[in-house]
Amino acid sequence: MKWKHHIKLIACLSSLLLAFAVMTGCSRSGVQTSEPGAASPVPAASQVGPSSITTMLPAASATAAAPLAVQVNGEGILLSEYQAELERYRSAIGKDLSPEEVKRVQTDLVDQVLLAQGAQENSFQPDPAVLQTHIDQLAAKMGGTEALASWMAANHYTEASFRQAMERSLQAAWMRDRIAAQAPQAAVQIHARQILVYNPAQANEIYTQLQAGKDFATLAKEISPLTLGDLGWFPKGYLIDQDLEKAVFALEPGQYTAVIQSPAGYHILQMIERDAQRQLPPEMLRSLQGQALQQWLQQRRSQANIQVLAP
Repeated sequence: MKWKHHIKLIACLSSLLLAFAVMTGCSRSGVQTSEPGAASPVPAASQVGPSSITTMLPAASATAAAPLAVQVNGEGILLSEYQAELERYRSAIGKDLSPEEVKRVQTDLVDQVLLAQGAQENSFQPDPAVLQTHIDQLAAKMGGTEALASWMAANHYTEASFRQAMERSLQAAWMRDRIAAQAPQAAVQIHARQILVYNPAQANEIYTQLQAGKDFATLAKEISPLTLGDLGWFPKGYLIDQDLEKAVFALEPGQYTAVIQSPAGYHILQMIERDAQRQLPPEMLRSLQGQALQQWLQQRRSQANIQVLAP
């Protein structure tokens, strides 16, 4: 489906930080990425106490002095964080990044900040205890608080800026889930079938037979004996080709379209039945949630002051 990539991409925004790359194993290509400094043995989580990370953090320079890669409505993301994300992406796909892929990383960073800002506008603030648990788990994964402190110092993080970045990821995940939850659980859906052929002469001949009274289902079975041309139930926004969708949704049950050309071939579609409030199956629900998320992000980008400072 055309939205699967977007859903997956946004679901992986939290992996911009090492913490979420470690704890979720989320990456664009589906390949689990490794964290910096992971060669140290991993101790039991109980070795890292709730407040131990605070005393181990380096006294680095202020975040304001560190170079930024992106600014969104005045909120910045460190250049080191951006470069680390590029490296994780490069390692996951096993090759140098194309300009389009670099642009995608930049877009992901912007999207995460926009989502976090949306969460802030909705008064969501991560529970400090939950945030501390994530940090403690990360320290344990990396081999202890000293290993985490060294990684943070090498990447220009202070305690405050690191916690801010972790908090941003939690806020982005919360906002993403909030947008997804607002997608309808049921929608107007139609049940349709199609006849699909690959040359216009055959398509026109079939249409002539339909006009002469031949049964649509019989012709569909002749063309597609395995599937019978059945497209199943689907809502608006599910078909990739908008011309096909517009045509079939305009029908009444039993009616069929004229011949419609698409990149896949020559279609004739028939509406079988319509349901004004049919429950969406999981795959369709995820598709509509992805659309809702992309529409929200597109609107926010159009209103935002975005500065990409990194090359």
